[in-house]
Amino acid sequence: MVLPVRLMSATYPDHTIKIVVPFAPGGGTDVVARALAQEISRDLGVPVIIENKPGAGTIIGTQAAATSEPDGYTLLMGTFANAVNPSLYDKLPYDPDKGLAPVALVARSFNIVVVNPTSNIASIADLIAEAKAEPDKLSYGTYGTGTSAHLAGELFKALAKVNLTTVPYKGAAPAISDLLGGQIQVMFTTVASAASLIEAGQLRALAVTSAERSLAFPKLPTVAEAGVPGYVAESWYGLFAPAGAPADVVARLNKSVAIAIKSDVFGRLAASEGLVMVGGPPDELDRYWRGEEARWLKVIQQAGIKAQ
Repeated sequence: MVLPVRLMSATYPDHTIKIVVPFAPGGGTDVVARALAQEISRDLGVPVIIENKPGAGTIIGTQAAATSEPDGYTLLMGTFANAVNPSLYDKLPYDPDKGLAPVALVARSFNIVVVNPTSNIASIADLIAEAKAEPDKLSYGTYGTGTSAHLAGELFKALAKVNLTTVPYKGAAPAISDLLGGQIQVMFTTVASAASLIEAGQLRALAVTSAERSLAFPKLPTVAEAGVPGYVAESWYGLFAPAGAPADVVARLNKSVAIAIKSDVFGRLAASEGLVMVGGPPDELDRYWRGEEARWLKVIQQAGIKAQ
């Protein structure tokens, strides 16, 4: 007797959904993922939990999600790292091009260029002028090879035609500590790590790295309008399923994300974290993700960066 083929998506969802976050709890990606889990759980009518699987520059968590059963019950909160890791690593334990199915581009974000408030640097023009006047004197802190703070700085160096010495740290906190102490001169850091310090006057913000000014920091110019034409360095959050997930499951999740990002929870995140909510169909995330991959490949190759 031939048994009928069961459509995995026929009753989707009927049990708990898991979103893998390839970072430790408490960071920006974790905050966004937990807000998303809360809202899509309300819409889908099933629990949505977070599984934090940090390590290896997001590779561990991404591999866990990409190699899961493609039934829509294990998802990945993808980020900037998913666009740059294929250029940083010669080999990955999952297929970076075919291992994931885009669901929805949740939000775009940006970094902020910050200096010590006692510094003579009060603008992007000042930063460029000082870097050109005294090559190799200025340094900028990053929180790991290939992170947004690192590549935003490398893109700045390339487009502004200046040299800044790269100083790697194991996280944003020690890098900012050295910026406050004067050991380094500038950072291209995340909103989450800098906003409270900017508000308290402990850091001076020069510009945002996004394409447009941020509603969260309306007085700050973009790096491009402050003197580096063509400069854009964005962070982003995208929801992915393992490749092969049924199209109607992806469509249902996409619809749920669209509802979630209009919620009050995400409204507050937009105000506090400077997020720009996106949504849109799955192919919008696909185009954006692959465009970012191609763009950062050029920066990585030009700078000769490899994962350490």
